Amino acid sequence: MTQANAKSPAAPKVDPATTVEAPPETWLAGYRPLRGVFDEAMTADGEERAAYRSLFRELNELDTSEMRRRAETAQRIIHEQGITYNVYGDPRGMERPWGLDPLPFVIAAEEWRRLEAGLIQRAQLLNRILADCYGDQLLIRNSGLPPALVFAQPDFLRPCHGITPSDGRLLHFYAADLGRSPDGRWWVISDRTQIPTGSGYALANRLVTSRVLPEAFRACQVQRLAPYFRELRSTLAALSPRRVEDPRVVLLTPGPYNETYFEQAWLARYLGYSLVEGQDLTVRDDRVWLKTLSGLEPVDVILRRVDDDWCDPLELRNDSSLGVPGLVEALRAGNVAVANSLGTGLVQSPALMAFLPGLCRDLLGEELKLPSVATWWCGQPGELAHVLDHLDRLVVRPALRSGPRLPEFAGKPTEAQRDQVRRLVAFQPHAFIAQERVELATAPSWDGGRVVPHPVAVRCYLVASGDSYRVMPGGLTRVTPEPGARFISMQLGGSSKDTWVLADGPIEEVSLLQAGAQSVELRRVGNNLPSRLADNYYWLGRYCERADATARLLRATLVRFSPESTGSSAPLLDPLLSALSAQGQLEGLAERPDLRANPEALEAELLAAIFSPDRRGSLRHLAGQLQHLATLVRDRTSNDLWRVLSTIDDRVTIPATGKVILAGDAVGVLNQTILGLASFHGMARENMTRAQGWRFLDMGVRIERCIYLSTFLDCALRSAEADNPSVLESVLDVADSTITYRSRYNLLPNIAAVYDLVVLDDTNPRSLLFQLNQLVKHFERLPREKQSALPSPAYRCLIECSTRVRLADPRPLAGMGGRWRESEIGVAIEQTLRDLPRLSDAIAVSYFAHSTTSRTGEGVA
Repeated sequence: MTQANAKSPAAPKVDPATTVEAPPETWLAGYRPLRGVFDEAMTADGEERAAYRSLFRELNELDTSEMRRRAETAQRIIHEQGITYNVYGDPRGMERPWGLDPLPFVIAAEEWRRLEAGLIQRAQLLNRILADCYGDQLLIRNSGLPPALVFAQPDFLRPCHGITPSDGRLLHFYAADLGRSPDGRWWVISDRTQIPTGSGYALANRLVTSRVLPEAFRACQVQRLAPYFRELRSTLAALSPRRVEDPRVVLLTPGPYNETYFEQAWLARYLGYSLVEGQDLTVRDDRVWLKTLSGLEPVDVILRRVDDDWCDPLELRNDSSLGVPGLVEALRAGNVAVANSLGTGLVQSPALMAFLPGLCRDLLGEELKLPSVATWWCGQPGELAHVLDHLDRLVVRPALRSGPRLPEFAGKPTEAQRDQVRRLVAFQPHAFIAQERVELATAPSWDGGRVVPHPVAVRCYLVASGDSYRVMPGGLTRVTPEPGARFISMQLGGSSKDTWVLADGPIEEVSLLQAGAQSVELRRVGNNLPSRLADNYYWLGRYCERADATARLLRATLVRFSPESTGSSAPLLDPLLSALSAQGQLEGLAERPDLRANPEALEAELLAAIFSPDRRGSLRHLAGQLQHLATLVRDRTSNDLWRVLSTIDDRVTIPATGKVILAGDAVGVLNQTILGLASFHGMARENMTRAQGWRFLDMGVRIERCIYLSTFLDCALRSAEADNPSVLESVLDVADSTITYRSRYNLLPNIAAVYDLVVLDDTNPRSLLFQLNQLVKHFERLPREKQSALPSPAYRCLIECSTRVRLADPRPLAGMGGRWRESEIGVAIEQTLRDLPRLSDAIAVSYFAHSTTSRTGEGVA
């Protein structure tokens, strides 16, 4: 057992209530570097390295309990901000909270300058290789590159050959995964040239770590990240083929199921770009257009997060639903810029590492400053022989992204397994490479209440700047708790660190939000809202109201339900139970007539309607759908709105403690859920500008409230007890109109007065007519309605519905004696239920899918 893992002698027991955890003499006092690897904070002799001295000087002022509190604060911020990483096949759910170690990874200023020079040289070299492979291909003709490394690569996109961007650069963004060898030298483990993901997570890590360790952040003079993102915005704006002051840049995402969707939404909001999916874009006349509520508007630059071969189903992968048909042709015509250019994944192949030193001398006339992990491509006879002779010391990997795969062996492979690998490699040698085994360096990491060494790797980011590149002074440091790990994966439980690059002198305070000197044209509205975002806002509003109405129906049912009640009280619950069944919360109510007479079974059904994640229509299911929709509009909503919606999902999730949930507990959960949804509605109403996003959100709320209220009122009028004061009390309760009724009428609920209040009173914000009136006001402000002389089919349907309800007379209800549904009110409610789905479909057809060019789009084209 190593000293780091040895157990310390048992300490005498003390009362924790009477003790205070004293600060350690130094957090590195018990820190022991692992043998055979480089440690970032301490030498093999136990001496603290200079780069970490300022950090631990500040940390030594904090005791164990304070460090724990700050680590918990970091996790709380991550949860509140909704910083997640999608993990496929995770039984805990796809969205996993982002893992962050509060202790940063520190790089000294002088060491960073050497790394920076090596990274810039490497980016320039890879860009030159790409330009040659998609251009004259002199490297292949002059034997600088084997043809198989280009033409056999699935990442070599033949339709993109000959396409030259306006600035002549294909590699606008680049990232490199770095590790240290045991002698302290930096090596490139892998190149990221297609989609260098992670810069958004690096920014999120910085924002969290600087908040939980502000003293150390100031004392260490950490370089800021904002200049990198400012350069990123300038670079993308300069790529625009149209010379306009404010080109339209969009960030193309594969969608919410992509593992780094949070980062894409975060970056889009931080940089001020529209987050779009392939279905939001279309190509007309060799130009890319964005579908908006007003029609099609031109797109100048696409910052893509979709793999290049998925970007155009016409000329690349024909099974792709993520791309934009015709995008390659628009690139050929020079009418749009894409960063990185399509096909840049070619130089991401690990096989290229074996040729970089020679290519660097040929293309740049320099020695490679930042070496790669020693690599042998098996497509050359000498290298193949070396690999086959040293399989016990090398790691054999595929050279092609979609090439043959080697079997995975648990533990150290046997001689028979090595023979199997030899046969596979010898059969198809060009498809494999071999590399030296990587021993990752370690860095101090927080482990509950102590600081321990964990293996780390650093991803550094570069953006094109003029004729060179700018390196982000930081990066994404990944860490794994497994000692001796040679591979770190966030999908397999890895965590991350903020990366602090120290400065020699004072730090200039730079922000992406700094005001410029140029004049700004004042505006009252932003860019036109993409149709898909309007669709998402609309359904976010509908699901918010659906969850609210469901919670109110369930609460009204539970407070009137008693496990000791007899069958005589069942008719009074019938309207509530029927409405819950019609909306999908209760399953098989019509097929189980005995359910009403069985209080125990009915209680279990009601609780399942709240907490069951598998039942479609349950409050738990609705909360999950609500959070999913909130994710889709994450780049357009505030953190406060996100926090409110995430707490709703938390409230209706049963803790894994085995605790039995009682009806009384469920009512408390419903009360808190209704309060949370009221917070969302209040924040949306008070904080969102009255632009298109808010308008469609509120339209969704109004339509869903109409549907739920009409459904419940229709069920109530079907009941033989429709005029029973107890049933009318439940109507007032669900419509949140009890106080208003009692302030107007000093008597028991009367059916005509109740239905007048909840259906026809246009001063009651919960009434049916109030919702329809609000919808009419929204329609009058929609872009297509303002431009058209005649009402659209959706507007016509709404006017008919509103007029029918307005003209209904509630007074005959009092004397109809069981034929309530035949009244004007009953007929108006029934017809409204038939019209509302038609209205929703008409809205979708008119505003959520477009094929015509907007008037503003024609003006700027």
